Amino acid sequence: MSTEAPRSAKAAQSEATRAGLLAAARSLFAERGYAHVGTEEIVRAAGVTRGALYHQFADKRALFSAVFEELEAELIGEAAQRMVGHDDPLDAMKEACRGWLEACARPEAQQIVLLDAPAVLGYETWREIGERHGLGAVMAAVQAAIEAGALEPQPVRPLAHVLVGALDEAALYVARSDDPRIALAEMDGVLSRMVDSLRP
Repeated sequence: MSTEAPRSAKAAQSEATRAGLLAAARSLFAERGYAHVGTEEIVRAAGVTRGALYHQFADKRALFSAVFEELEAELIGEAAQRMVGHDDPLDAMKEACRGWLEACARPEAQQIVLLDAPAVLGYETWREIGERHGLGAVMAAVQAAIEAGALEPQPVRPLAHVLVGALDEAALYVARSDDPRIALAEMDGVLSRMVDSLRP
């Protein structure tokens, strides 16, 4: 009994330290990009020691990976939430696509998820993390559309992979454009027509 409370307090402190580091790093990476942020700056912003950083993360890249994964999960959750309340599964899918594009148009998402993550983590790791969070959600949407008769019965995983790839490319197109507002509207139209073309 006497050792449980200190262990719980230590675990809570460790969790708070990790959360503080993630929040500080996320803000700095979003504002200036991975290459222009040093670990000393991150620990100062988080109010922790350098040792605390390396206790939680192997290095700056590992910290960035955790920031990216956290943000990726949030963005996909936001997009999936946009599907709620639509009777037509493909209309719901189009709304989720629109939600993903709008979420990725935010400066934080553009810098961390679309610009830095592929360069810092490498394409394969970037895709693997994106698929870990997004592929399941897209597969569920495709399966629901098939069951509702809005899509022809077909293998779910291959179509989901194509859709995830299209969504990533669409978001990159918006992020790299000179006018993201126009690019978002253009790409929203492209994705809507693509989803509509899947109707039987």
